[in-house]
This record gives sequence, C-alpha cells and structure tokens, in this order.
Amino acid sequence: MKHYRTLGFILATQLLWVSAVFAQGNYKTEPTGALTAADVPKALEDLLDSQGTKMVNDQGAVLCEVWLRKTVPTSSSPSSSSDILYGALGEGALLGVLHFPNPAADFRGQAIKPGYYTLRYGLIPQDGNHMGVNPYRDVTLLAPATADKDLDKNLKFDDLVKLARQASGTPHPGFLVMAQASGDAFPSAVKDDQGHWNLQLKLHGSNGDVPVAVTVVGKWEG
Repeated sequence: MKHYRTLGFILATQLLWVSAVFAQGNYKTEPTGALTAADVPKALEDLLDSQGTKMVNDQGAVLCEVWLRKTVPTSSSPSSSSDILYGALGEGALLGVLHFPNPAADFRGQAIKPGYYTLRYGLIPQDGNHMGVNPYRDVTLLAPATADKDLDKNLKFDDLVKLARQASGTPHPGFLVMAQASGDAFPSAVKDDQGHWNLQLKLHGSNGDVPVAVTVVGKWEG
C-alpha cells in the first residue's frame, strides 16, 4: 500500500510540475508530419490528414499535437441554439486525434496520461450538475486511441462517456471545452479574455470548412 501511495504522490507531483510549466508564457503553433505511432491503429491513421499541428511554448516544448480527420461529416442545416457554437457537427462524431507527450489535464483538472486520444464532438448536458462549466456546451471528449473502434459512427452520449472515462480514469469523462474561434489565422494559438489558450484549427467538413477552437491551457474554476 505504501508503494502505491508513493507512486501516486510522484505522479501527482509530475502533473503539477508540468501544469505549472505549461501554464506560463505564450504559445504558438507549428506544423508536424503525418501521424505514425504504434499506439494508433492503422485504420484510424488512414482517416487523418497527412499533416498535423503542434502547440508549443516559448521554449519550444510541445504541449500537444493534433491531426484532424480528412473529412468530418457536417449538417447543411446546423443547430441555431445560442449555447452551441458548432451546431453543424454531429454529436459523437470523430474529429481527429490528439497526442499529449507529457502528463496533462483536462478542463476539469483531471490528470490525463501521456498518449494518443481520439477527439469526438459532444455537448455538455443541460442539468444542474453542469451549470456554469462553460458558456457554451460544445466539448471534445478524449478516448484512448486503441479503445475507440467505431470510427465512422457518431457515438451516442452514453458510449462517449464510457470511452472518455478511460482517458481520465475517473467516473467523470476526460474532455476539453470548445471556444469561439476568432480572427482568420488557422491553425493558431490564441489567448482569450479568460486567460485560457485555445488551439484554433479548421475542420474539413463535408459541407465546407468549419473553423473551431479548443481550450488546451486552462480549466474550470468553479
């Protein structure tokens, strides 16, 4: 038991150190090559663009890398709800793959291990447990790349949650919130008025490009 407590303390310390390093300074984006990793199934790699984007800090340390899906199915009649930014995206749709080379954290502050995760579009439930989490309901849920099997299928909410719990290792799914895209630079790293850093990307939708932003540095303070 003592061994496990010691190991847990070491992992928590590493996460705090990495979080402190990446919470400071400025960020920018740089291109990265095609995704080829033993931890990512070939069927998933084949769905992705041949070039990705990495987000780095002032010292050139890589916070994350993202490869988007070649074509994301989108609706020609998007939702007009005021609390949804990206209503053209289908709930549960696969958007791409994210790689954390170091220990990281999701928007809830939950520890996320280094590794490759699928990004799937989801919506924060409208209930009392989720009030005030974010101005908008749009999120990307994280799932270990090896666990996400039905790549061409828009997953139902319960299936999304079940997969994303494997990323966080807790009863609450691992997720990153989405933010309002700004400007006309894609890809780019943009700091918003809450002090969060957003990775801005342009999804290739079946009905045209969809500029999106995902909060990578920052967490819910509620």
